[in-house]
Amino acid sequence: MRVLITGATGFVGQTLVQKVNKSYDVIALVRAQCSLLSPSVQQLVANNIFKVEFPENIDVIIHLAGRAHILNEQTTDPLSEFRKVNVEGTLQLARQALDKKVKRFIFMSSIGVNGAVTPQQPFTEEALPQPHADYAVSKLEAEEELKKLFAGSDTELVIIRPPLVYAAHAPGNFARLLKLVATNLPLPFAGTKNKRSFVALENLVDFIRTCIEHPNATNQTFLVADQISISTRELVQYLKQGMGKPARFIYIPQPLMKLGAACIGKSKLYEQLFESLEVDTTKAQKLLGWTAPLTTQHAMLQAGRNYLKMKE
Repeated sequence: MRVLITGATGFVGQTLVQKVNKSYDVIALVRAQCSLLSPSVQQLVANNIFKVEFPENIDVIIHLAGRAHILNEQTTDPLSEFRKVNVEGTLQLARQALDKKVKRFIFMSSIGVNGAVTPQQPFTEEALPQPHADYAVSKLEAEEELKKLFAGSDTELVIIRPPLVYAAHAPGNFARLLKLVATNLPLPFAGTKNKRSFVALENLVDFIRTCIEHPNATNQTFLVADQISISTRELVQYLKQGMGKPARFIYIPQPLMKLGAACIGKSKLYEQLFESLEVDTTKAQKLLGWTAPLTTQHAMLQAGRNYLKMKE
């Protein structure tokens, strides 16, 4: 079986290529030759990965590439830019997959499609989508267009919506959190009792690997996460423990934190640190028999420990 992976040099892509290459013939779709990938992995180089002509005999495409969250957005119309890549670009790739009779198209979406917070019940696959960010809007639109495109065809569609993916070398907000946790500053999470779902990089890669051939994944959407949800306080405690540092917290009333965040334009950051976002993975467990191979505690300790090693 031949598997084409887009975004192969990215945070998730590099680990996925390494894992999948043990069992399948992998073609990594890249913008430039990457020395970090195994010599046994064929690299297909293209300036525009969405318009590249790929080989005829591809069985599965795992589409990771896309325009992700931009920490310091500079464009005047971010949604338009997200749509160009995440919707239009994805459809260009998908149409070629359809023409070349690719058996399965696995699309990496986002839990942001469901929404930003879960004040009551965890998100499920059946919940009404409520994307609040431009990135999530573009992912939902891509999902809907892919379903229309592949409807009635022999190409199977699998959609995966993960929450925040973490590891020691994670980019974005988790990288910022690791940097903060590595200091000796007391953090304002003493009274934090929220519940948030995360997914360890190793767990997400294992789930994607499961979806390559599992017959019950056909034309399904899955929410994927670690087995348990944890509070931000517990998250910091695990990372600190992995770093061999004591966890020090101070108490600041949550309404005061919320007001302060709003005053400085950081309401989204407050939401991510103090609100809940839980994911129900029952469908993946029942339909695919999948459980996360790493526990949250083990993976978080590992992330903290490896982060310090990286900084040595």
